[in-house]
Amino acid sequence: MPKATTETSVTGKTTRKAAVSKSPTTKPASAKGKTTGENGNKIFVLDTSVILYDHSAVRNFQEHDVAIPITVLEELDNFKKGNDIKNFEAREFIRFIDKLSAEHKLQEWIPLNGKNKGSFKVLMNSSTSGVDAVNIFGDKNDHHILNSALKLQQEKPHNRVVLVTKDINLRLKARALNIISEDYETGKIQDVADLYTGCDTIEDAPAAAINELYEHGFCDADKVLSASPKDNHFFVLKSFKNSVLAYYNTTEKRLERVDKQTAYGIKPRNAEQAFALHALTSPHIKLVSIQGVAGTGKTLLALASALEQRREYKQVYLARPVVPLSNKDIGYLPGDIKSKLNPYMEPLWDNLKYIQNQYPETSKEYQRLREMVELEKLMITPLAYIRGRSLSNIIFIVDEAQNLTPHEVKTIISRAGENTKIIFTGDVYQIDTPYLDSQSNGLSYLIDRARNHPLYAHITLQKGERSELANLANELL
Repeated sequence: MPKATTETSVTGKTTRKAAVSKSPTTKPASAKGKTTGENGNKIFVLDTSVILYDHSAVRNFQEHDVAIPITVLEELDNFKKGNDIKNFEAREFIRFIDKLSAEHKLQEWIPLNGKNKGSFKVLMNSSTSGVDAVNIFGDKNDHHILNSALKLQQEKPHNRVVLVTKDINLRLKARALNIISEDYETGKIQDVADLYTGCDTIEDAPAAAINELYEHGFCDADKVLSASPKDNHFFVLKSFKNSVLAYYNTTEKRLERVDKQTAYGIKPRNAEQAFALHALTSPHIKLVSIQGVAGTGKTLLALASALEQRREYKQVYLARPVVPLSNKDIGYLPGDIKSKLNPYMEPLWDNLKYIQNQYPETSKEYQRLREMVELEKLMITPLAYIRGRSLSNIIFIVDEAQNLTPHEVKTIISRAGENTKIIFTGDVYQIDTPYLDSQSNGLSYLIDRARNHPLYAHITLQKGERSELANLANELL
């Protein structure tokens, strides 16, 4: 299905054109209440899940026409209240519909503003003269949406009607009824297997370059590499029995040695962890992402590095996406905000306790951590309330970032003020939300879009270091 015509980096600048699938050119929409379908263009029917993922989705289908069933508006009404990103998306789309309805009848085809844009319509009637999804599957909103697509097929036999939804089960039901169905592709990366890892190993590196890195701490990149690497990219250079860890310094345009440093008692156990700590503690790198399976040390390294840099920042914020049951956010849980968040934040506290237990209870380091929590120098914050804030002089760690949408990741990064560092950690293969996958989640999107930016560094942790038992689970089960 068509993608948005441009992609943007975290700085908001347009970086490159995305591939767009072309259909026969349609006539420009010019009249109110235009009749569509004479030239056989596509009509995309959007499900609620698409709107909650991207409220501007209706504008991302090029010259093709877009429709939503009235059932979608009914479902969005249930999401308009709340502080989560999905609530914001619902409200923004409802405002868009409100503007359209001020000058047009929503049950007619309304031309969308913009060059080479199609038209938009709300499908009011879901009764069909043939196959009936409600009779087959039962009386549910999803099945009324299917009926709307079926009715549109009957009304527009010369058009290719496509149901677009992020609900896999709904796509399967649609196909069972001979409705073409697709996922919403905008913002989705092509191949997770080729996702940027942040480091490479060079087996036959020049021995002279390795010696220079050990003696001087740096060497010219062209002595080792045939082409300029991505900004802040890491390397394991090997030559016979010698090896060295290095990274490409974007500012100096050279390779520099990476030493295995310690962060608040936590020592890296492999090359990737050493790279991660280097990126996390480098002052010129303001945005870091760490990807890896359970037990690779993502959260522990992020938290330890933040504590090591506590003097450089006023506060350390910790956050995880809250994946609630149904549509009920944390406001439905008992107690104050701290009590509501604690069940979700236990993994963060576990890592903090692990770092604290590196030291005796009577030590200054142990007491300092306790004081940081008591004085709210280190605190848990809900992502639901971040919109509208300006975060300055802090380190912001977002754990389980694979459960965020690309829009949520953009929202978090756009909150950064002066002297702020943002760290995203997660595993793109462990998705807990129903409408995201390894290709469409916010962490994958960030890694794919932000690579090769001087303010950004990424590292994929490959080796589990939690315990031999945890490694057994990752490898065999």
